[in-house]
Amino acid sequence: MTMTTTRTLDVPGAVLTYDVHEPERPAQHLPLVIVGSPMGASGFEQLVSHLDDRVVITYDPRMADRSHLTTGGVATTEIHADDIHRVWEAVGPGPVDVFGSSGGATVALCWVVSHPDQVRTLVAHEPPLATLLEDADILAEVNADIVSTYRDRGFGPAMAKFLRLVTQAGPLPADYLEQPEPDPAQYGLPTGDDGSRADPLLAHTMAAPPYTPDVAALLGSPARIVPAVGAEGEGTMARRGGQALAARLGVEPVVFPGDHGGFAANEWTPDNDPAAFAEKLRAVLER
Repeated sequence: MTMTTTRTLDVPGAVLTYDVHEPERPAQHLPLVIVGSPMGASGFEQLVSHLDDRVVITYDPRMADRSHLTTGGVATTEIHADDIHRVWEAVGPGPVDVFGSSGGATVALCWVVSHPDQVRTLVAHEPPLATLLEDADILAEVNADIVSTYRDRGFGPAMAKFLRLVTQAGPLPADYLEQPEPDPAQYGLPTGDDGSRADPLLAHTMAAPPYTPDVAALLGSPARIVPAVGAEGEGTMARRGGQALAARLGVEPVVFPGDHGGFAANEWTPDNDPAAFAEKLRAVLER
């Protein structure tokens, strides 16, 4: 059992909402910061429920869920990393372990580069580091096309393109953008346009400048960097991103159970096992 305290924090351009989950019994390990992007804290509830032997800190990125922007628009990876740094300062726990998922893993890598003394171990789970991949150029074009589709035609058509992209196995072919557009209805998505343009993924994460990690800084950091991938999803972009990071750091990626979101089971991924994922994460952190 844990006790959760929710707080807000004013940062340049935004108000962040974050949670501190404290175990009933004295914590046995370093605090753990869990970072997602664009996914907020709610996506990690199942994982947090299995980590009741330590303080766990979760938050909503500045454009998502309970957090909100006050000025400005699309934030860079560096701005998101500074947000996490400021949450860390507000909580004041000293050195922490970090689990970063997807875009959150990219943000956490940037945080470690900027503040290497604040992190003991970072588990970077499937960061979609497109600039490290062999098909980086076509991935950049596809990303731009999805952002443009969202701005011109709204959520359904753009999200259909995104879902096709992230489930594609292997490097994208040169003629990828010449293929017929996916039908939003086949993904259960709306075909009409409601006029909204504030989706955290399509309006913010994908519209942000691409981030390339400073590998030299990571290799020279006192922090332990653990690239990780899911057991499922061979060849998908995010999984390839985790493998590319591992290759540049000269290590093998650690394989976690499940898919890209293996820490949560839902109607789309009922076979994911959050308890097994938490067990694996605990073993990696305590190694």
